[in-house]
Amino acid sequence: MSATLEVAIGQCPAHLEGPAARLDWLSQTLDDHAGPPLDLVVLPELFQCGYHIAEAVSQHAEAKDGPFAASIAALAKTHATAIAFGFAERQGETLYNAALCIDKNGDHIGHHRKLLLPPGFEGDHFAAGARCDVFQLNGFSVAFLICYDMEFPENLRHAALQGAEIVVVPTALAKNWGVVSECVAPTRAFENGVYLCYANYCGHENGLDYYGGSCIIAPDGVALARGGAAPDLLQAPLEKDAVAKAQARLPYLVDRSELPWVAQP
Repeated sequence: MSATLEVAIGQCPAHLEGPAARLDWLSQTLDDHAGPPLDLVVLPELFQCGYHIAEAVSQHAEAKDGPFAASIAALAKTHATAIAFGFAERQGETLYNAALCIDKNGDHIGHHRKLLLPPGFEGDHFAAGARCDVFQLNGFSVAFLICYDMEFPENLRHAALQGAEIVVVPTALAKNWGVVSECVAPTRAFENGVYLCYANYCGHENGLDYYGGSCIIAPDGVALARGGAAPDLLQAPLEKDAVAKAQARLPYLVDRSELPWVAQP
């Protein structure tokens, strides 16, 4: 029997102000959950503090083992599920747009710093990360990308070639960029034969309108769950065998090596 991972995406209302309000929303959402027990909950980009908050991001930034992560670890243990979330990470005087996965035992198992920073707010406040690593969760190989990272095919291909079966993408997708959720995310999953878990905000935040449209995409590019424009907890079971089947049926990862401009391993 194929291993199964029950994944949920918390499509958070963007207007929640500050870490405490966001923790309260998550705690209440998990308390209210009535579906099958969860193995992983995925939350949006900069979930800890909010995305469109300008200089306030520096005030909220903290180390990856800071108080917000400790609170998430407590919720993970209470609800017996791993939680993946975006946060503003401080290391000395440097800030990163980062993501962290904490397992049901409260242990840190995955960490990522956003690789590519759009000009404006992000470029002005954050330093870029330099790695995309794979970590293990319940027998699945998982990688992080954050928002803009996923829009470059090279990044998701890199994760897949490292063996990632699930790519988790916290995002802060504005309303006028719906094509990324509707078209780019399914394409990235399809062309690599992997699951993609895309977690966005909904509603408004300091004048910015979000698209919603969080989704869980199967390795064949089909949406297993897709959010609308309202807060939601989307859930779908991820079957490990589906990755191998998709990659065998369309062996893009293998056949690409036949192209003369692709470096051989």
